[in-house]
Order: sequence, then C-alpha cells, then structure tokens
Amino acid sequence: MRAPATPSLTSGLLTDVGRQRQGGVNQDAALALDLPTGGLYAVADGMGGHAAGELAANLALDALSQQYLDGRGAPPVRLAEAVQSANVAVLRHAVGEYVGMGTTLLAALIDRGAALIAHVGDSRAYLLRGGELHRLTEDHSWVAEQVRLGHMTEAEARDHQWRSVVSNALGGEERVRLELFGLPLRAGDRLLLCSDGLSSVVTDQELLLLLSRPLEPEATVRILVNAANDGGGPDNITALIIDVHRDTPAPRYALPPRREDGPTYVDVLLSTQRGSSLLTYLLLMVAYFTLLGIMLVPERRALIGLLGTAALMGLLVWQRTRAARRSHDVLKSPSAALTTTPTALDSPLSSSRR
Repeated sequence: MRAPATPSLTSGLLTDVGRQRQGGVNQDAALALDLPTGGLYAVADGMGGHAAGELAANLALDALSQQYLDGRGAPPVRLAEAVQSANVAVLRHAVGEYVGMGTTLLAALIDRGAALIAHVGDSRAYLLRGGELHRLTEDHSWVAEQVRLGHMTEAEARDHQWRSVVSNALGGEERVRLELFGLPLRAGDRLLLCSDGLSSVVTDQELLLLLSRPLEPEATVRILVNAANDGGGPDNITALIIDVHRDTPAPRYALPPRREDGPTYVDVLLSTQRGSSLLTYLLLMVAYFTLLGIMLVPERRALIGLLGTAALMGLLVWQRTRAARRSHDVLKSPSAALTTTPTALDSPLSSSRR
C-alpha cells in the first residue's frame, strides 16, 4: 500500500505475517499519515496471546495519530504526548483475556526539513545517506543490553533464544518510557522504519544494499519483506520507507537531542521540551527591547535597530549550530557502508521524481 505523498516526500509500506506464521494473526501494524508540513509514520509490533498483539498494535497507532492531530504546542511535545496517549490506550484494554498485552512503537514525524523519532521497544529506524546506513535507534531488549555491555556479539544476539524479549513496551506501566530525538533531513535521504521481523533476519549490510537500489519506496519495501521471508520469515514483517526528494527549511523550534541514558519517562521529556522554549522567550525579549529602545530613543534608532538585529541573528545562528552538532551526534558512525559508490547506488532517488 502506498501512502499519500507530499510534494517533497514519497513513502511506501508493507506488512506481512512471515513465512513461518502463514495462516496466523499479523501482530504488526503501520501508519502513514499525510500532514501539511510532512507526515507522521509509525510501526507497531504487538505482543500477547490470541489476537491481543494485533489489538495492541492497532490501538496504539489509532491513539497516536488521533492525539497528535488533536494536540497543541510544538511538534516534539505533541509527539511525546501522542506516544503517552497510545500507551494509555493499550494499558486500559489490557484486562480479561488481554491481560499482559503490549506493543512496541516507533514513530517518525517529518516536519519540514527535520525528522523527530519517538521510540519504544525493539522496532528500528535507519537512515540511508550518501552510501552509508545509520541505525538511528537502539533496541530496548535484554540481548541488546548484553551487546552494549560487551557480553554478546551482534551475531550471537541475532540467534539468541531471548532475542524477542523486550525490556520496554507500551502497556507496561502508566507512564511510558521513550527515546525522543530529532535530526535535520537532506534531499536524497531515505528513512526505513521496520519491525524486528525484518531487522532480526536481514543484516544491516544487506539492508544497505537493498535500500540503495534506485527503486520507488513501494517496490523497495516488497523486496525487503521478500528478503526477510527468504531468510526464514520467523516473525511478522513490516517495512516502511520515506524518501526525501528536496531540501526544506528546518523548523524553527530546537530539535530534541538524543539522551545518553536511554529511554526516559515521558513527563521528564515533556518538562525538558517545554523548557527548550527558552530560546523563543529570548528572541521575543530581544525584539521587545529593541522596539522599546527605538521608541524611547528615536535619535539612536538606527544603532538600536542594528544591535537588536545582530542579537536576533546571533541567537538564530547559535540555535542552528546546536542543532547541527546534535544531528552529528545522532549519526556518529554508520552501521554499514558501501565499499564503492556507483551513481545508481549512491543516490537511491536518482530514478525517482524530485
């Protein structure tokens, strides 16, 4: 299925039950919602007996999209509140035969020239840029923690019997713990959101080669799902691709940085995000005192106006510099890179419309 496209984006998504689960319930769900300044995209991988996982995943995506559309405030705050709403929706339905159900949630909000990533669980977000594949998220799982501590290799984690045991999911407690961060986007970027039914079977190097093919998103997601099925298809498989076709100005708010301490309770994140409005207040104060000075000392209005403008420009440059530094931190090192970069592979959108 292909999602509605904005002039600067195209997307494609596909979800499959997996070769070893033919005839079973698909506990994955995906969302592609067109917005005036971009889009809201998400993948949920449900868990629980019977049809509980399917219900949890769909409840989460319905609540996420509805809360975001109804929300107010800056997009990072609205996205965090939407994830909390999704958490509450799952938690409230986890009664009776649905006790213990939950779901992962990975959301990407594209807002003008930036992406905001909200992450709970072990679904993954990747960015393909310039022949390099960057894994944007870290799995919230026991085996991932063992890999980070150096007690297990990636290859061992991929085959471990507890590889599907997540340490963080929606529906586990009243306040959700999530990672929330942003990064600027460029023309030619390709974002992949996927459930572990893909990432646990297809390696990052294989993902890089498949994503680098100059194909439209809807064709590429089908190739990715087929690759996971060819690798055994032990779980439900969902892949969602967003292609960025042109450079767009960055949003005016500060992008939330990636925290080094992993998933954080939503109220802490919201407090931090609301505190980031300090820059807005500073800009307003500079503008206010500049106008006041011009009115009170008209003979110095040229100098006051020049100083006020310089202060405003300085604050804006400082904000952009901080945002660029934080983006670099998100993309510290690629998880896979092409050894050669032929034209067709270096620009996955070379044959796509721009």
